[in-house]
Amino acid sequence: MNNEVKVVLFDTFESFENLLPLSYTRPVADFRVGIMTIREKWEHYLPGNYSYKTTEYLGEKFPVAVSADEEAVFVAGNVLPDEDLAARVLALESGGALRDRSGLVAFRGSLRQFGELDPAESSVEGDEVSRIQYVYDVFRENGQEICRDYDLLAKRGKGQAPDASVTIIGSVESSGGMPRIYIEDGAVVEGAVLNVKNGPIYIGKDAVVMEGACLRGPIALCDNAVVRMGAKVYGSTTIGPYCKVGGELDNAVMFGFSNKAHDGYLGNAVIGEWCNLGAGANASNLKNDYTKIRIWNYHTQRFMRTDLQFCGLIMGDHSKAGINTMFNTATVVGVGVNLHGAGFPRTFIPSFSSGSPEGGFDNVSIDKFMDTAGMVMQRRGLALTDVDRRIFDTIYRSAARFK
Repeated sequence: MNNEVKVVLFDTFESFENLLPLSYTRPVADFRVGIMTIREKWEHYLPGNYSYKTTEYLGEKFPVAVSADEEAVFVAGNVLPDEDLAARVLALESGGALRDRSGLVAFRGSLRQFGELDPAESSVEGDEVSRIQYVYDVFRENGQEICRDYDLLAKRGKGQAPDASVTIIGSVESSGGMPRIYIEDGAVVEGAVLNVKNGPIYIGKDAVVMEGACLRGPIALCDNAVVRMGAKVYGSTTIGPYCKVGGELDNAVMFGFSNKAHDGYLGNAVIGEWCNLGAGANASNLKNDYTKIRIWNYHTQRFMRTDLQFCGLIMGDHSKAGINTMFNTATVVGVGVNLHGAGFPRTFIPSFSSGSPEGGFDNVSIDKFMDTAGMVMQRRGLALTDVDRRIFDTIYRSAARFK
């Protein structure tokens, strides 16, 4: 596929709702799973000009960039690609579609033709593809995706050699000669313990791993992220760009610009952007009676059964938790939540809520939220734009039905 081909990553209504609150603020293809976002994976396998077809209110920020009768390749934004799947999509002829049991995977044709398709129509023919269908699939697929992304990125070169002060456990090279630790330019890793016996460790550009930190692969530390002194980071964990982490993390995914900078536990979890977990915050990922987990689902507006025994915190963008906050197993926190105080909150906290388990919750005014979000982003040199404000205003009105 040449660079002139247009690729549209689409969301269905069901995938958007099933992946709330994480999908409130981004197309599903902008979820980070592994080292890269889903879009970045597709861009590697199918180079082209990319855009989105997502829910209407996000369309202003993430527009579709094809005209009604212009041919493009439409790909489900929740599908995790590999080389074989990309080849199958590439082989589609005009008007051709690829489906599995969960629905449409890809289609080649015009935007007008795409609008006439039923994306839920399924096919039992062919192999199933990997999809992010529910919020917990992000951490469930993360270890495999780190390894897959690592193989792509580590082919670019050797990166930096680990500092002499770093202790490495396991072979620094795979049986095929590929390095098991990849440190990008500008990254600083000193006095840390890196264990690569169970998977590789990727450390992005200008990232920092401070002395005393222990990392056990597979791990992705993205650009400008920081692992603080003495942190314990277990496998299948992704620390997104500009995140700061400390304490203990296990199979956690942080999309970017979020902090868990102090002691406390976070496992089997997904944290959006611009979130903060205060010192001593802890999130349970296992029920005391070891029974399977139920988790809040926005699409059905009830708690759904899962086959999971481990599931921790799911937190939407711009949510905050004060010091010593405690979360029950499989707690879902919406966008713009401010949680503090003692005790365990309920396992579903609607967006734009502020309060504590003991004192109850009140609405966060949209103006107060905008002021805080603007200040937080300004500290990183970014601005809350007018488009962002319109998106949050829509989310605010939509979230009222859950209170």
